[in-house]
Amino acid sequence: MPRHRPTIADIARRAGVSKVAVSYALNDRPGVSATTRATIKAIAQEIGWQPSSAARALTGARADAVGLALCRPARLLGVEPFFMELISGIESELAPRGCALLLQVVTDPAQELDVYRRWWGEGRVDGVFLADLRSPDPRIEAVVGLGLPAVVIGHPSAVGALPSVWSDEHTAVRDTLAYLTALGHRSVARVAGMRGLDHTERRDRAQHEVCAELGLGEPVIVHTDYSGQDGAHATRRLISSPRRPTAVLYDNDIMAVAGLSVAQEMGLRVPDDLSLVAWDDSQLSRVVRPPLTALNRDIPAYGAHAARTLLSLVVHGTAAGYEDVPARLVPRGSTAPPARP
Repeated sequence: MPRHRPTIADIARRAGVSKVAVSYALNDRPGVSATTRATIKAIAQEIGWQPSSAARALTGARADAVGLALCRPARLLGVEPFFMELISGIESELAPRGCALLLQVVTDPAQELDVYRRWWGEGRVDGVFLADLRSPDPRIEAVVGLGLPAVVIGHPSAVGALPSVWSDEHTAVRDTLAYLTALGHRSVARVAGMRGLDHTERRDRAQHEVCAELGLGEPVIVHTDYSGQDGAHATRRLISSPRRPTAVLYDNDIMAVAGLSVAQEMGLRVPDDLSLVAWDDSQLSRVVRPPLTALNRDIPAYGAHAARTLLSLVVHGTAAGYEDVPARLVPRGSTAPPARP
């Protein structure tokens, strides 16, 4: 037969005391002797008793867990190197401290807020990460109102008093477009991420500004859902247009790899006929042929910075934001001067 979850009543029966005495002992409240307290705690450890989430919420005890809810299709996370590397960096800081990460995939922002409210109300987390900052983002006001410690993985300009971990999107766009312009490209398109995300809009604005500075004219931007399928579809549209670009920048490496396949499928030589650049470097960028020029950043370190910031906020009640270094352009075989007409 399955063993039931150990309860306070089980401990009281083993120790020969009342349930009230067990509660006092386990919550380090006065009312029991030191000997009885030690006996009760030893029995609790022996039978594997753990406080319920409701009990933790009532006593104010730490959950030793933090949460991350992601409003992304679950099918994409398994092939999305960014989030896998981000989570590995978060875990590198949490695991040595005995702190767990609760991860849940949600379908919309309203469900995400419901998850945070439930986790906090049940005492299941000590704090949360807010990823994919939106513009505007209702989560900011909501978590502040709950008193839920939170760290934003995104730019600090729209997060109020919440600490954030971010990097400069404008510098990465500038470096990439300046590099492609130096190669001789004058028609550069971008296969971007989802509309409404703060970092997508920042990249859009940066592209407009830098294109104007470099004399590249009005930029061509195609928004997608970050999937390889959407990236492939956007690439076909760009390649088939009368004003085909000579270079394309992708907002993630999944779409860049898909774009490379489409270009080859349509008879274009990369980089002779079309140069490609991936935002966020990963093994995917390096194992394809030609290997992709990419914007490289240490994403596990990014996650580790976010975890340290949240742990500081939970323990000390305050934490400073952290600006990571901008992504660094790594030229590889997918970029070259455009072919002469």
